Amino acid sequence: MSSSAGWESCERRARQMTVGFLSGLSWGDPNANVIHVGTGEFAVAEHPAILMTPALGSCVGVAVWDAVRHRGGLAHVMLPASSEATIDGNRDRFACVAIPHMIEAVAEGTAQPRLVAKIVGGAAMFKASSNPSNVGERNIDEVRNQLRLLRIPILAEDTGGNHARTVELRLDTGVLVVRSYMYGIREL
Repeated sequence: MSSSAGWESCERRARQMTVGFLSGLSWGDPNANVIHVGTGEFAVAEHPAILMTPALGSCVGVAVWDAVRHRGGLAHVMLPASSEATIDGNRDRFACVAIPHMIEAVAEGTAQPRLVAKIVGGAAMFKASSNPSNVGERNIDEVRNQLRLLRIPILAEDTGGNHARTVELRLDTGVLVVRSYMYGIREL
């Protein structure tokens, strides 16, 4: 096999893997109404919008959904509490701030008991952070605590490990699509 034929074969396999990896996601759909949620932010929307946040390493993605109104929120939580930070900035980066704010915005005067949550992320991204006090684990613990305090049940989660994830909340169905290079695509 010539070197150019080998390269073409490798390139073709890479294209096929990419197409398979992205199938079922809104990326590539020019008509999709995707709202990108940045690190340390949250967003609230209604169907037909799709909420998406990339690169959840030790950060935790918190998705909250109201099945009656097809309305939801997605937060990209960086740290558990403001005591964890030494620099001022967006307070919505903290689980103890973002989650109550997001729940209030999603509920918008309706009954909070019909809200449900799904959480993703909280990985130990570096070998040195595999100890019990790593930021990913602390994020997961505080997210669970905040949702418990607000009486929002967690229906599903994909947390921990040592790999990053990107998530997309489908507001029509409440499905949370989780994408990782290590494990491919999963629906929660």
